[in-house]
Amino acid sequence: MITVFRPNGEARALPAETDSAAAEALAGTVWVDMLEPTRGDEALIERILPIDVPTRDELKDIEPSSRLYTDGTAAYMTASLMVKAESDLPHLTDVAFILTPDRLLTVRYAEPRSFSLFRSAMHRIPGGCTSPTVMITRLLETIADRTAEILEIAVSRADTLSLEVFGDKRHLSRRPPRYLEDRVVQVSALHRLVAKTRDSLMSLSRVLTFLHGLPALQSDRESLELCRTVTRDVQSLSEHANFVAGNITFLLDASLGLINLEQNAIIKIFSIASVVLLPPTLIASTYGMNFEFMPELHMAYAYPLTLAAMVLSAILPFFFFRWKGWL
Repeated sequence: MITVFRPNGEARALPAETDSAAAEALAGTVWVDMLEPTRGDEALIERILPIDVPTRDELKDIEPSSRLYTDGTAAYMTASLMVKAESDLPHLTDVAFILTPDRLLTVRYAEPRSFSLFRSAMHRIPGGCTSPTVMITRLLETIADRTAEILEIAVSRADTLSLEVFGDKRHLSRRPPRYLEDRVVQVSALHRLVAKTRDSLMSLSRVLTFLHGLPALQSDRESLELCRTVTRDVQSLSEHANFVAGNITFLLDASLGLINLEQNAIIKIFSIASVVLLPPTLIASTYGMNFEFMPELHMAYAYPLTLAAMVLSAILPFFFFRWKGWL
């Protein structure tokens, strides 16, 4: 699907019946957005505009020379943006930004929320997006703002997990089975979200650095200043993302440490129980021997005395361990 936008945010679908109808619809537009374009859509744009539309496989190239380059009067930039950040499986999608003297062309195969936010806010931009350079810098600004929201979501989830892991001490002894194991799974999902966000910020930083050096941007003071502002925002977000990643790593290590402590406590209980029950077992096994001459067997109070000795031999080690601080 191909959607074209005018400077005031007015949008319409690009007709694909004839090249002349499509060219007429492109007149006066500053942004052409290609969402999951077919081969026919790519061929249509390549016939009307003097640019080469990158394919889906070409967007996946990770070499900087394949993601940031110029071809004639067009500048090609590919950024990795977050998709489905609120879901259980956030991932990155590659989006191509093609900047020409007349308009901005974007090629994407997913729906990052930043694009829908930008489309709905275009009409509120003072003066509108009258040039492709203003359009791309405003769009990158919205992408940076959306990335900041994703980091806020990650921070909120981390705080919630921290309270669940290190919550009220009165409830720590009444945790349900596999409680901490479930928290570890949630922490790992949160780590994935922050890791993908950091990759996206690194990609945006490269795009902004490349964009800042383009002659078209250098000649537009408004776009140049906005590009510098967005670059600083992305750098600040990258530092904040590193801080959040450090907190998540600590939370993961702490959760694993608590699991080890609980397992050690269980082993400790079994070890102490075996030591406490060892003296009574020794007494019982002694008087369970089938020897002919055992004087205690003929005593009137041998049975209760033996039971008392077994209980006493179990109580004394227990209080000794308490006195030593082992319990």
